[in-house]
Amino acid sequence: MNTVTKVMTELKKKGNPLRIQAFAPHGAPKNLFGVSVADMKVIAKKIKGEQALACELYETGNGDAMYLAGMVADGAQMTKKQLDTWAKNANWQMISEYTVPGVATESKHARDLAMKWIKSTKESVASSGWNTYAGIVTVTPDDDLDMAEIKSLLKKVEKEIDSVPNRVRYTMNGFVIAVGAYVVPLSKQAKATAKKLGKVEVDMHGTSCKVPLATEYIEKIEKSGRAGKKRKTIKC
Repeated sequence: MNTVTKVMTELKKKGNPLRIQAFAPHGAPKNLFGVSVADMKVIAKKIKGEQALACELYETGNGDAMYLAGMVADGAQMTKKQLDTWAKNANWQMISEYTVPGVATESKHARDLAMKWIKSTKESVASSGWNTYAGIVTVTPDDDLDMAEIKSLLKKVEKEIDSVPNRVRYTMNGFVIAVGAYVVPLSKQAKATAKKLGKVEVDMHGTSCKVPLATEYIEKIEKSGRAGKKRKTIKC
């Protein structure tokens, strides 16, 4: 049987100090081994389906273990309280913006939690909210989406993006792209919002990462023929 200790030992063996240095500007916690995504996937296959273990790994607070937990956990099996706790305890942007939305989008509570988190004054939680709703529109058939609510969120982005924290701006921009790319009935409105936003300024702390220009990104997806084609999951 796999145990937290056993998995943590394997993660530590796969760690790389150079990756820790690379992740530091992105807000990575000190409690990190620096494991590559490729190595994570290998470990994830070994513990696939071990839901309790995934939850224990998240609770360690180790950045790599938390990311691995998101790869293994089935959001559909998690309670609303568990998901809310994951969002509150996310300790860097890879967890708050990818791990948490990845599992939350699999849950029947996704929409309720996304709307709750979006209203949070905590930057990481609000970021989880926007990326979770972006995930919802990415995987959910258009007929099952609340178009009026999504329209109101596009308006919210237009109105508030200049006054919100750094990473919330980034995920708001991503939400607009997701709507433009995956929600056919609101494509025109999303592109209009993207045009109004223009270039969104986000401090990348000296890294080479860039904020995608929403207008160009949506256009690129349309030209590739992928517009409106839903994904099965937003997990990496």
